[in-house]
This record gives sequence, C-alpha cells and structure tokens, in this order.
Amino acid sequence: MKLKKCFLSVISAAILFFAGCKTAEERVVVLEKEDVKRVAVLVGEGFHDGEAYMPMGFLANRGIKVTVIGPERGEVKAYNSDFTIKIEKAVSEVSVDDFDALILPGGHAPSVLRDIDEVVAFARDFYKSGKPTAAICHGPQILITAGVMEGKSCTAVGSVEDELVAAGANFLDQSVVVDGNLITSRVPRDLNDFSRAIYDAL
Repeated sequence: MKLKKCFLSVISAAILFFAGCKTAEERVVVLEKEDVKRVAVLVGEGFHDGEAYMPMGFLANRGIKVTVIGPERGEVKAYNSDFTIKIEKAVSEVSVDDFDALILPGGHAPSVLRDIDEVVAFARDFYKSGKPTAAICHGPQILITAGVMEGKSCTAVGSVEDELVAAGANFLDQSVVVDGNLITSRVPRDLNDFSRAIYDAL
C-alpha cells in the first residue's frame, strides 16, 4: 500500500512538472479558452535553441498550438548546441490569418532570414496586422529590415542597439518591452518574462 501511494505521488509530481508548474488560476484560464490560440515561431539555420524552445514549451504547456515556420521545410540546427528543430511549414505555405502571434528567436539565424524577401514580407505583414509580434536577442533585426521599428520602444541584445536607434526606435535596457503589439526582450535570461508577455498578449 505504501509503495502504491509513493508511486502515485511520483506520478502526480511528474504531471505537475510537465504541466509547466502552472498555478490553479492559469489552469482555469486554459480550460476557459473557447478556441485554441495559434502561434508561429520563425526560425532558420543557426537559431538560438533556448530562445526558440523555451517560449514554445511555455505556451504549449498552457494550451497554445505552436507551429515552427521558416524559409523551407526541414530540420535546422542551433548555432549554440547540437539541438535541431523541424520547420513544419515554409513561409510560402502560411498566411498571417493562420496565427494569433509570431515569435522571432535570436541567434545567427536573423542575419540570414532578414535577407530573404518572403520572410521579411511575412514579418512585416504580421506586425502590421496588429497581432502580437515578439522578438528576442537578434530577432528584431528582421523587423528592422521590415521597416516597422521607427518610433517604437523596444529592446534587444546590446549589439543590435545601434542598428535599432538608426532605424528610429527607442532602445530600452529592460528584460521585456511591450509597445502596442510589439514585444521584445534582450537575452536568454529574460526568457521567462518574454514568454509570459507573449502569453498575456494572446
């Protein structure tokens, strides 16, 4: 009997862990959602693993459907680890109407993605739709190329500050900055604030 109780306790603890340690209030919020929100995560070769996977897990554990999109279908590798991620749909296969929010992780990928017209056009159209558009670390580089940062308060990794200012943005050194439908964060240590801000915006 004691062994059975111990086993049930372990299982219960595991369920709580994989549920993302949500509070009772958050669990109720998930249950009350009438329709599932859909979020796109835009990645490419050389993405930052944590900046993609942590928001994905945070949102998925709260009932959000997450889809990985990119220049083309297939697996891409992170620049900072051996982790890979599967791009489920190419940008050419999706539309702004398919999703309720867009996430642009950092790493080396944004410097490549910003040179792909179709990717930049999608990011621009998504932002202009008024839906939550979130970028972390080097992710805002895509939005700079998209020409939507002028007059916006935002943040990013320090090495992107000068480029943001040159684009007419108001750079703030904060863990997360929300300006209208734009959500930005600096670096991996800000991922919890970043992920929560995205969830709150949905």
